Amino acid sequence: MTTPPNLNNKHIIVVEDNVDNYNLILRLLTGMGIEHCEWISSGWKVAEEADNYEQVDLILLDIQLPYEDGFAVHNRLRRHARLKDTSIVAVTANASETYMQRAINAGFDGFIGKPIDPDRFPDQVCRVLEGKAVWEWQ
Repeated sequence: MTTPPNLNNKHIIVVEDNVDNYNLILRLLTGMGIEHCEWISSGWKVAEEADNYEQVDLILLDIQLPYEDGFAVHNRLRRHARLKDTSIVAVTANASETYMQRAINAGFDGFIGKPIDPDRFPDQVCRVLEGKAVWEWQ
């Protein structure tokens, strides 16, 4: 696994409406040494909530969200002055090559299929934080 320096200084927002999925992601991120992990359960709150944090290094964005899907949330975040350059990775149970291509076309910075693989997830997050591509649907 590649490990970028200062993981404990990274700030990650997890946009996930399923508490079990969030708890898994949180356990994996904290196990990597990431101390700043925020949970937002619906997409319409992301930009507003993100303004409360000094920095946001990565947004892990579920695609199937209540009220507004992850593609619409992504479009809105890209128009937000503070978040327009933040890495946004789709994390979805719609894990297929077709859906991944849709995420690529929408301008996401990566794609991680669910169920999340606890053995691969830390490396996937590290690569994204290093600015490398992560396009993995299986």
